[in-house]
Amino acid sequence: MFSLIIKKFVKNYDDVKDNEVRTKYGVVSGSVGIFLNIVLFAVKYLAGILSGSVAIRADALNNLSDAGSSIITLIGFRMASAKPDEDHPFGHGRVEYLSALAVSMIIIFMGFEIGKTSIEKIMSPDPSEITAITVGILVFSILVKFYMFSYNKRFGEKIDSAAMKATAIDSLSDVASTSVVLLSMIIMKLFSVDIDGWCGVLVAIFILKAGIETAKDTLTDLLGKPSSPELIKEIEDIVGSHKEIIGMHDLVIHDYGPGRMMISLHGEIPANGDILTLHDVIDNLEKELAAKLNCNVVIHLDPVDTENPQLQELKEEMEGILYEIEPDITMHDFRMVSGPTHTNIIFDILIPYNCKISDSDIKKTIYKAVHERHDNFFCVIHIDRPYV
Repeated sequence: MFSLIIKKFVKNYDDVKDNEVRTKYGVVSGSVGIFLNIVLFAVKYLAGILSGSVAIRADALNNLSDAGSSIITLIGFRMASAKPDEDHPFGHGRVEYLSALAVSMIIIFMGFEIGKTSIEKIMSPDPSEITAITVGILVFSILVKFYMFSYNKRFGEKIDSAAMKATAIDSLSDVASTSVVLLSMIIMKLFSVDIDGWCGVLVAIFILKAGIETAKDTLTDLLGKPSSPELIKEIEDIVGSHKEIIGMHDLVIHDYGPGRMMISLHGEIPANGDILTLHDVIDNLEKELAAKLNCNVVIHLDPVDTENPQLQELKEEMEGILYEIEPDITMHDFRMVSGPTHTNIIFDILIPYNCKISDSDIKKTIYKAVHERHDNFFCVIHIDRPYV
């Protein structure tokens, strides 16, 4: 059904890289979520009153908070779609991450409140009643919440939306928590054992776990996480398809919210090539990347001397030294400046974050290895860390 709604209200619904299309997905998702959660709150709260179950009423209040979360999601998508301005030249896309964080905070708050109410029920037991209507309402709620999980997960992944993914996780936790409530009612009916309060605590734990996991994922987006290997591979393939570019390094991908990327990289070109021709190649590559990945791109031309045998031999020698130190260390921007008394070899090394050797020890080892082989050579080394 959600797919039919999307097709009806979202033009060009397959063009998910378009920010306007993404916004409409979020608005539709938020609107449907508000409606369904309010319906679930009303019928479940009525069932909680009729049965006297604190767990059902707690679950109903959780659905009411979910309706509030859907409102925040809807507003977040609207705000994220605002055009760039003087104060926010890269747009407002990260508002979507903030809305997902707000949703997770609401989930955590409701978890604490439900836990508090459930503990009070344990301390002061009040027998619950189960009826066919109550069971029917709970089963209906489970089916609706699983449906909400399914469409939010599917379309959240399709448009890469942190807010919709957060809603999907919340809906799945609701499926589990309502199932626990239903189980407690059945146990009460069959064995006359009142575990309503304990099940309320279990519901609270489910909700708290979902809220904390959602907050953790969203904070990772806000703080900045590495780009996906698939995106990096796609960039490398596009750059590699231009034979004039013999290599690339220093790839940096800035994330300003879903669908709002800025990419910078160094494109290695032959030092003896025609600069105007190569500049034109770089310009065309920037336009190609921007069109295919819906991003802004800046490429720095990095001339590489490919016709100096001594330089190539020395480069291979340095790569061997680095491999002996740590196989995952790579090198780029390698060049040689010869003088009357000594020669400087200048290069950058890329050290992975999991490397156990300190930067200073790596440098000392390189200096020593080079000096043993070439007593009049000096190294000028710049250390980089991977951004992707």
